[in-house]
Amino acid sequence: MLEKIKETADFIKSIIQDTPDFAIILGSGLGKLQDEVEALHVLEYKDIPNFPQTTVVGHGGKLIYGILEGKKVLMMSGRFHYYEGHSMETVTFPIRVFKLLGIQNLILSNACGGVNPDYNVADIVILKDHINMMPEHPLRGKNIDELGPRFVDMSEPYNKKMISVAEKAAQENNINIHQGVYVALQGPTFETPAEYGMIKAIGGDMVGMSTVPEVIVAKHMEMDCFCISVITDLGGPDIAFAVSHEEVLNAANKAMPNVIVVVKGLVRTYQ
Repeated sequence: MLEKIKETADFIKSIIQDTPDFAIILGSGLGKLQDEVEALHVLEYKDIPNFPQTTVVGHGGKLIYGILEGKKVLMMSGRFHYYEGHSMETVTFPIRVFKLLGIQNLILSNACGGVNPDYNVADIVILKDHINMMPEHPLRGKNIDELGPRFVDMSEPYNKKMISVAEKAAQENNINIHQGVYVALQGPTFETPAEYGMIKAIGGDMVGMSTVPEVIVAKHMEMDCFCISVITDLGGPDIAFAVSHEEVLNAANKAMPNVIVVVKGLVRTYQ
């Protein structure tokens, strides 16, 4: 795996010939953020050695290097999920590559279901913590000491300074924003009403099918992480609304202007 990571990183570095300030991963329906980047290089996933392919509607398949708010960013338009049949090694492969490119700051986004009664569809939530309930752990197996330690400190999975900077950007633009705990399940089914109730009972504010494996691997390599979520549906024992992927994408689209403002504010002012 290490040889593959190095090969992929060397390929990307030979093209961009620079060290990005941020890596950004775009989740379901959040691809419009890529339009804000002054693109210098666009690489199709299929043209990058060892890079996986995405199979989900709402996820592109491009790696975009360019300038956003005066900072150098490497942006993944489309991510990989465990439910697609990928191994955890594959799901988190890009994170490993980012670190070998010298990137320290990781910004993630996702669409998720809300169980906090204070949330509404299209609200924005900054992750302050997470609960991992996926059936496979991305660090299971022999540890590669060159990448990180066997046992990883997760006391601050989401960087507090990045959260503070993003909240300030939201306040300055009169954008209502929450902080919450994200629970990661395997998917691909949306949760039953009882499962939504379980998420709330164990301390979660929202639930999704991504992000956590990527953050665990990023912390393994001592990267700083920030994640912004869009609430695309609501659920619980007393709520039995039908939900579809199309509705998820529509809600993400509605929230997109505010997501763009917050992420651009974070990129612009975070040092």
